[in-house]
Amino acid sequence: MKLFTKGLLLIAVPSVVELALLGVVFDTQEQTAQAAQWVDNSKQILYQSSAIVDPLLREAARVRTAMVTGDASLIDRHAVWVDLNDRLAKLDTLVADTPQQAERVRNMRRVIDAYREQSVAISQALHEGRGLGPYLALETGALPRQVAAFRDELAAFGTEASRLDTERSTALAQRRERQQYALIAVVLGSMLIWAATAMVFARSIGRRLEVLIDNAERLGSGRPLAAPLSGSDEIAALDTVLHQTDTRLREAETEQDALKTQLEVRAQELAAVNEELRQETQDNEMFIYSVSHDLRSPLVNLQGFSKELHVSCDELERIVADTDLPANEQRRMTHILDGDVRESLHYLRTAVARAASIIDALLRISRAGRLEYQWQRVSVGRVVGRVVDAMQGAISQREAVVAVRDLPPAWGDPAAVEQIFSNLIGNALNFLDPARRGRIEVGALESESVDETGAHAVRMRTYYVRDNGLGIPAAYLSKVFRAFQRLHGDVAGGEGIGLAVVRRTVERHGGRVWVESAEGAGSTFFVVLPEQPMRF
Repeated sequence: MKLFTKGLLLIAVPSVVELALLGVVFDTQEQTAQAAQWVDNSKQILYQSSAIVDPLLREAARVRTAMVTGDASLIDRHAVWVDLNDRLAKLDTLVADTPQQAERVRNMRRVIDAYREQSVAISQALHEGRGLGPYLALETGALPRQVAAFRDELAAFGTEASRLDTERSTALAQRRERQQYALIAVVLGSMLIWAATAMVFARSIGRRLEVLIDNAERLGSGRPLAAPLSGSDEIAALDTVLHQTDTRLREAETEQDALKTQLEVRAQELAAVNEELRQETQDNEMFIYSVSHDLRSPLVNLQGFSKELHVSCDELERIVADTDLPANEQRRMTHILDGDVRESLHYLRTAVARAASIIDALLRISRAGRLEYQWQRVSVGRVVGRVVDAMQGAISQREAVVAVRDLPPAWGDPAAVEQIFSNLIGNALNFLDPARRGRIEVGALESESVDETGAHAVRMRTYYVRDNGLGIPAAYLSKVFRAFQRLHGDVAGGEGIGLAVVRRTVERHGGRVWVESAEGAGSTFFVVLPEQPMRF
């Protein structure tokens, strides 16, 4: 049963019982009000019955006085009979629900009507001067017969009215007492009903809510949950959800433990791989340095010997010219010296120069990974300003425009940061499009990026070097930061290691570098450097 249905029942059942109790109260109140009305009716009947005899007695006295004095004006009082008639009409209305009393009222009306006719007859006799003999017998005694009969009927009426009044007053008292008992019973019954409702709520809903809250606390503290609640209401549904959540959390904890174990294993493997890579990188750098250093001495010897051979060829050429050799022998010797020997020496010197430049490039790459940085806050704006000033000759020669925007400071090695922007700006100058005026822009993005590697978040700043040069084909974008990769070799010289050095330097600063370019539209190189000291 749903909570809504239970709530309706918990409200409806006590409400129905209370309505029944209120019905009892209203019934007793109505009965009490009816009894009070009857008592009031009895009081009015007694009052009216006690007041109706006095006008009649006064009228009887006036009739007798008129008979004695012969003054008919004493009898002609119509208002008396109207008053008596009104009083009898009120009594008739008041005793309408009592047939016996109503009959007595009708008898009294008949007696009064008869006495009125007799009074009218006496009045007419007095006006006409007739004798009153026929009426004297009717007026004998203390009261006239009709008045005496009226008093007897009124006395019986009053006795019965008094009895009814006593009976109704007793009934009113009893009903008021019953009304008080009914009110007390209703109050007590209402209290008992709501107490029973509260007990039912506490037993059927309150305890279930306590179990639900306890299970929620157990779930929050990681303790085992109590047995699931029975039923199909919302509390049972919530408890089921809590048990399902507990099951899923335990499964997730198990999976998390397994993943944590795997992560630790992978972390150890990664640490071993990183150590191996670091060792290999160090070995490679040492190898490059040693090879480059060892190769430099033979190359110097080759350069020296090639110069000596060139001088010797010049000397042999002079000796051949001074000797008196036959013409064909002299031409042959000259051809050998000027052609084969000099051409071979030229190729040899070119190859030696090429090898020397490659060795220099290898040494530069090696030094980029081995240099000890002097970490400090670097004014990137000043660094770029020095680079632009140093390249002013090349900029003027190419008639290019270099715009330097606001450049916030970074954290790093000043010489390394200068080398980064020197390579990027120099690269942009070398590959400008001759078909249009070159433009190079150096700036920083407005929004700051945050590097969340490790346990600490480090604020990073993104700089860019944008040009409108030849651009880079899409297929070549993934290779531009590799060593000895040259594009547009016919436009600019070099060994193709500048961008490789830039990437190595930026990575040692904890940043990254990438390029966005379109062939024929120019390139934009982005460099991300830390804005504050890195935490390792």
